[in-house]
Amino acid sequence: MGNWQNMDSLSKRVQAVTPSVTLAVTNQAKALIAQGEEVYGLAGGEPEMDTPNHIKAAAITALQDGKTKYTPAAGIPELREAIAKKLLTENQIEVETKGVCVTSGGKQACFNAILAVVEEGDEVIIPSPYWVSYPEMVRLAGGVPVMIETSAANGWKITAEQFEEAMTPATKMIILNSPGNPTGTIYTEDELKAIGEIASYEDIIIMSDEIYEKLVYGDKKHVSIASISEELSQLSVVVGGFSKAYSMTGWRLGYTATANAAIAQALSKIQGHTTSNATTFAQYGALAALEGPQDFIEDMRQEYDVRRQFVAGRLKSISNISFVEPEGAFYYFVDCTDMGLKSQNLCDKLLNRYKVAMVPGIAFGHDASVRLSYCTTLDVLAEGLSRFEEFCDSH
Repeated sequence: MGNWQNMDSLSKRVQAVTPSVTLAVTNQAKALIAQGEEVYGLAGGEPEMDTPNHIKAAAITALQDGKTKYTPAAGIPELREAIAKKLLTENQIEVETKGVCVTSGGKQACFNAILAVVEEGDEVIIPSPYWVSYPEMVRLAGGVPVMIETSAANGWKITAEQFEEAMTPATKMIILNSPGNPTGTIYTEDELKAIGEIASYEDIIIMSDEIYEKLVYGDKKHVSIASISEELSQLSVVVGGFSKAYSMTGWRLGYTATANAAIAQALSKIQGHTTSNATTFAQYGALAALEGPQDFIEDMRQEYDVRRQFVAGRLKSISNISFVEPEGAFYYFVDCTDMGLKSQNLCDKLLNRYKVAMVPGIAFGHDASVRLSYCTTLDVLAEGLSRFEEFCDSH
């Protein structure tokens, strides 16, 4: 039994995985709050609004009606049909109901997509900065994450030229996240076409994480790469969910969608041998989310746009930082190079001395930056930014 008390006895895949920094920061902030400290949380990635009442009511009714048993592993047929209909009408993606798999959150959707196509030694191209879990999921699947540095000057987006240069015979997949976390960047249709042309020529699978699709600002619009052509539809696995658009983070409901029958079958097979179905009564809440009134989303989007502009105004007054104004999601990725601090050190000092929680950029592959979330109240934003400005002035 003694051998199992140390990490060396665990699988090499697990040993290669780094714990989630975003969750670590959140837990550290919660520990300070439990000690009676007032912490200004600008680290979280979940809307502070409550789930709309009609969605909660649908789940309660499902419970009362005995919807507490197993469903098909890929989800209840009504929800899969509603997701397919939503993808067709809103995103111009034609996917059969059997091409949709309801998952226990967007994270599982991403992991299922990677696990379905990535074999030992396969390379997966990931634009950097990236969402913290992408490279770790690739490693758990036995693949090799290949990070491609993007630049603020290009809006933190990978170019078709960079994609082509990074490819090798081992390249199996590219991960796109638009609107993006942590940068809020959005790929245009022309940019996606150029990337898609290369993916099509080389037969590379595209995992398109579109969890923030409803949170787009100004004159920008969300375009899914799977909608551009039939060939790209066949090469794409679209990841979506209910956490961000409907403030349903704790419900743990996401989905994968693909027109590729072989990949769709693989995704359902993986689901059948891991979690089986997502929580049954929660799925009825998701069905109500799609089929019920959508005004909640627009109200939330407008509220976040107000906060986005408020944060931009405050950050512009701080001389030793820089940023690209986000076009979507609810984050600012703030470059703190001029302070001369590593991002983890910066965030530790900011939290322990100024009681402001942000996420170090090293978690996203960029150690000179921090991620600031504006999915909180204006009062918390105002005080948190005042303290952040004081911190920056002292460095």
